Amino acid sequence: MRITMIGSGYVGLVSGVCFADFGHDVICVDKDTSKIEALRRGEIPIFEPGLEQLVADNVRAGRLSFTTEVEASVAASDVVFIAVGTPSRRGDGHADLSYVYAAAREIAEHVKGFTVIVTKSTVPVGTGDEVERIVRETNPQADVAVVSNPEFLREGAAIEDFKRPDRIVIGLNDERARGVMTEVYRPLYLNQAPLLFTSRRTSELIKYAANAFLAMKITFINEMADLCEKVGANVQEVSRGIGLDGRIGSKFLHAGPGYGGSCFPKDTLALAKTAQDYDSPVRLIETTVSINDNRKRAMGRKVIAAMGGDIRGKSIAVLGLTFKPNTDDMRDSPAISIIQTLQDAGATVTGYDPEGMENARLVIDNIAYAEDAYGAARDADALVIVTEWNQFRALDFARLKSVMKAPVLVDLRNIYRHDEVTKHGFAYTSVGRPSSDATL
Repeated sequence: MRITMIGSGYVGLVSGVCFADFGHDVICVDKDTSKIEALRRGEIPIFEPGLEQLVADNVRAGRLSFTTEVEASVAASDVVFIAVGTPSRRGDGHADLSYVYAAAREIAEHVKGFTVIVTKSTVPVGTGDEVERIVRETNPQADVAVVSNPEFLREGAAIEDFKRPDRIVIGLNDERARGVMTEVYRPLYLNQAPLLFTSRRTSELIKYAANAFLAMKITFINEMADLCEKVGANVQEVSRGIGLDGRIGSKFLHAGPGYGGSCFPKDTLALAKTAQDYDSPVRLIETTVSINDNRKRAMGRKVIAAMGGDIRGKSIAVLGLTFKPNTDDMRDSPAISIIQTLQDAGATVTGYDPEGMENARLVIDNIAYAEDAYGAARDADALVIVTEWNQFRALDFARLKSVMKAPVLVDLRNIYRHDEVTKHGFAYTSVGRPSSDATL
């Protein structure tokens, strides 16, 4: 099929490349000329494992191309996806849909013949209705079906998620779109990926509900971690004990410094705002947002406490700046608030991240950057692990101790055992585990 992807950011680029890899002819469109020129040179604007090679393979095969021109690509397409950003709107927290609506108007101006317009962006309930209204208003002769098809991609594992999804949600109010969307995802039949067809509004709500539920799981186990510290229990064993219950499941039950990234913060907030607009408040989600926001600075205070309560004039090394491993995404990363808290208390900070330092420079002020973990630790009074990159899982503690001013490790991701750190002479603090527990 002939597919146009409007928006070549994270969702649009990954989705477009994977559709091309399925055998469809895909054109990725973006108004950012420099981004399109870079993509044409094979330069990928985001870090996602395997994406660069997949782009190169499909460009070489002639199935994937990049352009800033909307008219020709839309006119020739069977399906046009809208995959533009929907950031939190400044001032009220609602999703900013201006880019979605602008894309809808532009598509309407150039569409030819029956075309399925698919909203891939994460949008509140009712957005598809407004997209359809805009298309009809802009071009009353347009023969289109507007569909909702939310993405469920994890940064760092997006290609695998796209090709082996748990489910594919397709919301439609026009049955003509069912056959088209079935053909779009036909290559996944061999993997027996379930296509869940729903109404358009139901599909839009599924995306928000899924992200909000996962955010609540993270927040729940973080609160359990705080309780574990008070009562002398071990949060990792609590997680395992409840996660073995099939009704609960083990995923997203890892205590840490709070969630961040491009989805959970803005989607939980947008869902809460939407629910308020419909006079059906989602108080669990509202509380989740508040707890998570507070937790990030609380983790900064945890570091301060681990260093004796006074860090003025101290030097602290932070390992991991992105909100999760295997991405360069700094959006709402816990590291931002943690570092700000440490700086407010008078410390100087040196950071290291395998992929995120270029983006970190755009959002974190007044910190130094090192070439590796050991460079960050040099002359530091404490070392803090914020993001659990694999290369931080087997640190040489003898080497660290030799370069640090004081052997203090604060492990906010619980990637080490108490005994394996303290035997090297380190003072060790983790999340939700007794300081003397040597079992994990």
